[in-house]
Amino acid sequence: MEEEVLDKAVFLYLKKKGFTQTEQIFQQEQHSKNKNSSSSVNATDVSLSDPDLAKQILAFSQSESIPALYHDGYSKLRSWTYSSLDLYKHELLRVLYPVFIHCFMDLIAKGHLQEARTFFNSFREDHEMMHSRDLTKLEGVLSPSHLEEMEFAHSLRQSKVNIKICQYSYELLLQYLHKTQSITMLGIINEHINFQVSPGQPSSISDDAEAFSLVGSGQDAANLINQKEIHWGLLEDSLEERLDKAGGLLSDSEKTEGDAKEGELDENKKKSTEGGKQGGPLKKLKKDKVSGAAGKAARGEGEKASAAPRVKPELTLPTIPTDVEHSILEDLRNRVQLSNSTLPSVSFYTFINTHNGLNCSSISHDGSLVAGGFSDSSLKVWDMAKLGRMGSSMLQGENDSAPNENTLGSNGGKRSYTLYQGHSGPVYSASFSPLGDFLLSSSSDSTIRLWSTKFNANLVCYKGHNYPVWDVQFSPLGHYFASASHDRTARIWSMDRIQPLRILAGHLSDVDCVQWHMNCNYVATGSSDKTVRLWDVQTGECIRIFIGHRSMILCLAMSPDGRYMASGDEDGTIMMWDVSNGRCVTPLVGHTSCVWSLAFSCEGSLLASGSADSTVKLWDVNTSVKMPKSEENKSGNTNRLRSLKTLPTKSTPVYALRFSRRNLLFAAGALSTNV
Repeated sequence: MEEEVLDKAVFLYLKKKGFTQTEQIFQQEQHSKNKNSSSSVNATDVSLSDPDLAKQILAFSQSESIPALYHDGYSKLRSWTYSSLDLYKHELLRVLYPVFIHCFMDLIAKGHLQEARTFFNSFREDHEMMHSRDLTKLEGVLSPSHLEEMEFAHSLRQSKVNIKICQYSYELLLQYLHKTQSITMLGIINEHINFQVSPGQPSSISDDAEAFSLVGSGQDAANLINQKEIHWGLLEDSLEERLDKAGGLLSDSEKTEGDAKEGELDENKKKSTEGGKQGGPLKKLKKDKVSGAAGKAARGEGEKASAAPRVKPELTLPTIPTDVEHSILEDLRNRVQLSNSTLPSVSFYTFINTHNGLNCSSISHDGSLVAGGFSDSSLKVWDMAKLGRMGSSMLQGENDSAPNENTLGSNGGKRSYTLYQGHSGPVYSASFSPLGDFLLSSSSDSTIRLWSTKFNANLVCYKGHNYPVWDVQFSPLGHYFASASHDRTARIWSMDRIQPLRILAGHLSDVDCVQWHMNCNYVATGSSDKTVRLWDVQTGECIRIFIGHRSMILCLAMSPDGRYMASGDEDGTIMMWDVSNGRCVTPLVGHTSCVWSLAFSCEGSLLASGSADSTVKLWDVNTSVKMPKSEENKSGNTNRLRSLKTLPTKSTPVYALRFSRRNLLFAAGALSTNV
């Protein structure tokens, strides 16, 4: 009787899968067995002598027809994982999420829609914290056809998950699967998970960001792309190079004098009303504080940044006016060289009374202008010099321990800003040109607008995207700009053309942020598909894929020498990448909420990060890039990036960061009562 059940199970499986020839051969064998009774007895003996094989065949045939096995199999795997030893539990828990989503999609593919929905709702809470955006997308899968039509779901089914796990955790999992004879779970794990087994002790929980990565059509494809040639150096005949040839940076004494004079220069340029008054005492303080040894170390870091290879521009770059060039060179000569012992001064601009309407903020390169994009489709620009002249009531500090925070708001009914109107939907991004004479804004109305800050007028409306434009950024030299959209593309534009020059397509979901490389030959894009891509501006080709984030990428920053890139995501994780090979140098863990802004200091020794957790953090880039992993393991330091300082605000999430050419750090955010 048992043999007949097994034969029937095998026959039904072959028929369901469409293996016609195998089915016919199996039928012929059945007929021959019926004619020869002795062979039938022998077959029975074989099946009875291997009861495990019989159980597996029956269980597999049942899993093809009984959706409850998915629910029970996952539920038992989940219970076993949560009851494991604490030392190995966090590694074993990494297996649950890919098994969960593939159980759900398998049920949908087999047509068990109601059971799939029940399964999804039963275990969704386990993964809500880490994968909420993915779950929201998968919730929209309502039929087998959606698995093919939705690119996100289709890519999940075609991909494998890389999970790092220690040898003992791996053996524990195999023992459980063998002991429980869970064929359904074993099939999903075998088909969709690629284990990277390492000897020794399990990794720490803080390394989870590196231990789990969802790879689109395969890691091999990304590795192949990352082998393409890239020239990450700085442009030939740049202002920095000319300054080096002319004699380089000033001595420490000259530099401190230049810093003291910055207040006077700022006053002449109408950057600030406070700088001139404080110039004298600042000069004395800095002369007392700056030591010769620290100055030499800082200069050494600046020289290393300027030692980057030189490349030729692929784009026709705009010419810089002579007077502007002289002004920039003077700023570069008087730049404060930052290091882990010389941290920047910070000026924080706080928006008040925004009523949760502020979507974005942007600060001009010299800090003299601050722009805000609002949900009511308006764009507002504040001139810091004019704001200072309106009275001290407009310049309030949130607290003494935090950086100086200037308050942006209404003043007794008088408008303290310039209002730019033209968009027909919420404004999601704004970007000042390098010289501050132009301002770009992008909106949910799918357009990008160019504004003149001199004439306070809209000059051009760029149309090309089909959906909301999340981000827009001017190139480091102006004229060209890049945009990122919900339509899963990024586009390269020039100010003098209303149509895009390049369309960069390849991401599997929204392109959320965009950032230019320092030599203007490349553009980086961050996406909701959890990857960062680097594109060649001239060819429009993707030349790097950076894989490692576990949530959508919200911001990007390029180091001044063009070698490294930082990316911040929704979980609060920042990752430092080596552009030359596409590998992650180190994760930066410390923020407790979304990272909205990143900025490298001008010589590249420090990285500033701004977050929704209402803090600005300063990180030591040089230490993190130079320290080999062997030394990190010896010291027991799991967070390989050294956090130098955390600057808290009372309740102001940080929207924007900007280092001036003299290495003053500007920051902006909206005062929130909900934090």
